[in-house]
Amino acid sequence: MIYHIIAEADWHTQLQEESESISVSTLQTEGFIHCCTQQQVEGVLSRYFKGQTGLLMLEIDESKLQPGLRFEKSTNDELFPHVYGAINKSAIVKVERIT
Repeated sequence: MIYHIIAEADWHTQLQEESESISVSTLQTEGFIHCCTQQQVEGVLSRYFKGQTGLLMLEIDESKLQPGLRFEKSTNDELFPHVYGAINKSAIVKVERIT
């Protein structure tokens, strides 16, 4: 499983669209969607989302993911999962409120 942190408001906007997938701004600006492993969630939250509320964590089954997935070096030379395309909703197996 891989995980994506998203603002609750953004998630609800994505759900209202008739699309079979979700997309976030980094797909357009960086060419991929940032994700993390379960072990990386706490570090990602403290580095990039400190003090924010209204966050959800999407649990994504990578075996159901339709776009390309690559583990690439990022912060502290850790390998992070990057999704190269919109995430198909059928790959999202759980949505959990985290803040």
